[in-house]
Amino acid sequence: MSLPSSPSELFRWTMRTTTAAASVPGRVLNLLSAAEAVVANADALTRRTEQVVASAENAVAQAQRVAAAAEEQVAATKPLIQFVEEFSAHEVQAAIKLVDELPRLSAHLNDDILPILTTLNRVGPDIHELLDVVKDLRQAIQGIPGFGYLRRRGEDKDEEEARDK
Repeated sequence: MSLPSSPSELFRWTMRTTTAAASVPGRVLNLLSAAEAVVANADALTRRTEQVVASAENAVAQAQRVAAAAEEQVAATKPLIQFVEEFSAHEVQAAIKLVDELPRLSAHLNDDILPILTTLNRVGPDIHELLDVVKDLRQAIQGIPGFGYLRRRGEDKDEEEARDK
């Protein structure tokens, strides 16, 4: 660059150069302010990014726990699923009918069967007494003269009927 040749041009050039030189500190100050604002924004963005990363890590950990629990549930239900897969449509319908009948079955069990079962402890001695009477009656019948002949004759007739069939 060459220096201006006339004094007026030299004055204008000096003024422009001086003005430009005088504006440099203000511009540098503005540039520093802008740089500080960028750094502050970067710090804020870094903090928010750290929070998002921490939240994402928590979400991943929770998702892993849920997935593990789901895998346990799936593993626990596999035998049930295999069991259910073996049912035919007819068996499923029969099971539904059985479930529909459960209230009535429960009522009969409570009202009819359980009261009978509570009396069974009294039936045992009566049955033993009845068996003793039947045993005595058998011995008495076997003591009747000619009873052996009648018994053999009855056995012969049973054999003849079996052959005829």
